[in-house]
Amino acid sequence: MDTKTIIENSEKHLFHLYNRFNVAFVKGEGLYLYDAEGKKYLDFSSGIGVNAIGYNDKEFNDYIKSQVDKLYHVSNLFYTDALPLAAESVCEISKLSKVFFTNSGAEAIEGALKTAKKYGQLINKNKTKVIAMQHSFHGRTIGAVSITGTDHYREPFYPLMPDVHFAEFNDIESVKKLMDDNVCAVVLETVQGEGGIYPATKDFLTQVRELCDKHNALLIIDEIQCGMGRTGSIYAYFKYDVMPDILTTAKALGMGLPVGAFVVNEKVANSSLVPGDHGTTYGGNALVAAAVYKSIDIIKNRKLVDNVNNLNDYLDETLDYFVNKYDFVKERRGMGFMKGLVVEKPTRDILEKSLTEGLVILSAGKNVLRFLPPLVIGKEHIDEFKEKLDKVLSNI
Repeated sequence: MDTKTIIENSEKHLFHLYNRFNVAFVKGEGLYLYDAEGKKYLDFSSGIGVNAIGYNDKEFNDYIKSQVDKLYHVSNLFYTDALPLAAESVCEISKLSKVFFTNSGAEAIEGALKTAKKYGQLINKNKTKVIAMQHSFHGRTIGAVSITGTDHYREPFYPLMPDVHFAEFNDIESVKKLMDDNVCAVVLETVQGEGGIYPATKDFLTQVRELCDKHNALLIIDEIQCGMGRTGSIYAYFKYDVMPDILTTAKALGMGLPVGAFVVNEKVANSSLVPGDHGTTYGGNALVAAAVYKSIDIIKNRKLVDNVNNLNDYLDETLDYFVNKYDFVKERRGMGFMKGLVVEKPTRDILEKSLTEGLVILSAGKNVLRFLPPLVIGKEHIDEFKEKLDKVLSNI
């Protein structure tokens, strides 16, 4: 099918909840996507941070195919041989104790919230308060929307989960004003993604951890987008020397297969959810467990975190080129391969023109161009990205 036919046939039956671009991708190879007419695109979005090893990776594909030929689902009433490999790998890289596999990042957030609520209830019936951050994004389910700090995501769905209070990200005084012994959890992203590519400051995250310890509240760190090596550390919180009580992770955890997880420390594992409190039909099935294990294995064995760190400065220099050249490009932000440019132009226009030039990029918030390249890029791909984006911006 050509692009026009794909779009028309899709729109006949899809619930129109996405304003998709008029491009239909049919194949991926390495760092590149190909549309129905065969046009080639350099991908600096990696499926919103999912495809960390690019496309059609033979090692990953062969491993998943071998699992499909054996078994992909039996339910969580039984064990599979794929499950312990995945669970051990996640606990090892996160340095936490126990994991529960979900089908998505939003479901990981739901599980984290239920865990924190149960933890608080066992201490004090009034310990139900959750502190979240303004301009955060945690997903589209009711619980996740309830703690997402952007009004237009929340307002159509009121009433939401009660007892959620919003502090200002990187403003510890705003957290202190809300903090008391009835707080069961503080939830935040180490690097705010949808909110505009804002990393937490070390002082802020350290003091939030201290406040949680003082008031016996859990620190939930959401690394659904910024985790799995993207910031130059397997999880960004290691850069801050701060450990969460609960981690939520997804996206590159399965390299495109639908899997997420919430991971807890020993304290939480021993004092919160028990059998019957939570569950999932598909979560952690043999197929996605194989994807989790192989995703982590590839990131480690190919030293992709090192690649992020080795090319971080080169990518920064490239983005600074645009800041210095164009008056409407105001600032570079971010960490590792999670970067943004603040622009004073409509981002949708820039994204559409980038597609014309064969470049796939993203936006974040209202005025930030967001770049989430696969972790396997080389200098030559950054150079190609620079050339393509320069053509786009020069015609804005």
